Amino acid sequence: MREVQEFAARVIENVERVIVGKRQTIEYIVAALLCEGHVLLEDVPGVGKTMLARAIAISLGVTFKRLQCTPDLLPSDVIGVSVFNERSREFEFHPGPAFANVLLADEINRATPRTQAALLECMGERQITVDGVTYPLARPFLVLATQNPIEYEGTFPLPEAQLDRFLFKLSLGYLDAAEESGMLLNLRRQHPIERLESVVDGRRVPELSQQVWEVHVDDTIRDYIVHLVQATRQHPDLALGASPRGSLGLFRGSQALAAIRGRDYVLPDDVKELAPITLAHRCIIHPESALRGRTPSQVIEDILEQVEIDIGELR
Repeated sequence: MREVQEFAARVIENVERVIVGKRQTIEYIVAALLCEGHVLLEDVPGVGKTMLARAIAISLGVTFKRLQCTPDLLPSDVIGVSVFNERSREFEFHPGPAFANVLLADEINRATPRTQAALLECMGERQITVDGVTYPLARPFLVLATQNPIEYEGTFPLPEAQLDRFLFKLSLGYLDAAEESGMLLNLRRQHPIERLESVVDGRRVPELSQQVWEVHVDDTIRDYIVHLVQATRQHPDLALGASPRGSLGLFRGSQALAAIRGRDYVLPDDVKELAPITLAHRCIIHPESALRGRTPSQVIEDILEQVEIDIGELR
């Protein structure tokens, strides 16, 4: 796993030149990239979500497009449109911003459900169909979507089918005093994003993703993942538990995290670390439980305490 570890370390260190004090979050996004998954960043404005997406794309040396979601955004503004060429007397397809290696869907919950649905095919199948013609998307393909958890006026909450397409749901959070002071120091004269350069060949991501599949997952850990997900479907506080895609996401994410940290095997701690960001957004809380202040994240933490793994059986 040395190649994967070195690749990830170079990307993480480069992004940290722009995004201060958020190494763990950057590490999770790189893990999602190696799983060929997508990430939902839910946080208040101004914490660096857009800069993070740009820094990832620049570090990889791949194409980056930013999609500002608004209520008047149309599906064709996302995936592209066929335009009639009067000279050739034929329709020509003009690709939209979804035809990029890294797509930032900023404030995705401000787009209408119809436009949100335009991302479903490209996120799930890495292809886009327009006028009956299917266009494959380039690899790697990473969607980083953002939404503001505070302001709900004029928004369209993401449906379960859309949320389930995201491997992880992350939050950057505020910096502490020392980190914020360091950020201000970095912004002297010129923004560090302007000096950032590519440090790896992003076209290698599909190859490295195949190596991640080789990370060993013991049968006991695989059963542990299944038991965690099954517990979400039986918990009295949840109206809907995590999907099988959640099981696969936790399995693959744990492999990627292990590889990034230089191991060719998954530890139970990898699963426990990723479970909250992989499963919570796939669960729906009962209205009665929500009135008591319960959240899906709290339920996942409870499940992690209740479901045990027999360490003695690990091989």
